[in-house]
Amino acid sequence: MWSVRRAGERYRGGGATTGIETLHAFSFGRHYDPDNLRFGALLACNEERLAPGSGFDEHPHSHTEIVTWVVEGELTHRDSAGHTSRIGPGDVQHLSAAAGVRHEERNDGDAPLVFVQMWLAPTEPGGAPAYDVVRGIADATPYAVPAAGATLHVRRPGAPGERVAVPDAAFVYVHVVRGTVRLGDDDLAPGDAARITGARGLELEALGAAEVLLWEMTA
Repeated sequence: MWSVRRAGERYRGGGATTGIETLHAFSFGRHYDPDNLRFGALLACNEERLAPGSGFDEHPHSHTEIVTWVVEGELTHRDSAGHTSRIGPGDVQHLSAAAGVRHEERNDGDAPLVFVQMWLAPTEPGGAPAYDVVRGIADATPYAVPAAGATLHVRRPGAPGERVAVPDAAFVYVHVVRGTVRLGDDDLAPGDAARITGARGLELEALGAAEVLLWEMTA
């Protein structure tokens, strides 16, 4: 059983004067929707576009697992735990806010920056903040977020007709980064998402080269 949410249905944030454009998949900030607060452990899936020199100044987070996937450009991250890094396409960044951490995210480069940031609710609150980066994660290599009972699968089918298995799980969230894939009778284009409950034996069919993020969640 699944539902499809189109890219055009996302809530728009940011503004031209800030150099930031955000597309929210879930209820977020002033875009409050009581029927769209979360799916499984997933609280947010934000598509961010930052012009050169723009970014998010230092701000706090707590009790949130924050996973970031860069689509193009380079993201500069700094946090109050002393971590500083730059991540690019193919890198997975994971900030565990735990009991509390502050961070900033900026585009310090000369080219536009596009990234997808996903927030997950931990199963237990508190703890110490943690930070992790996996450089150039390989296709089909899972990235586990145990604190949220979730696993990220990055899949990059390269040709029409290539099939990608959807994990069998209580909740699966599919976000299309590039290309078009088919789930049953539904074609999913960039920015589209599918929310699947009780996934069993499902597959995505690529209609060409594509890049897809799949969250496998236990609850």
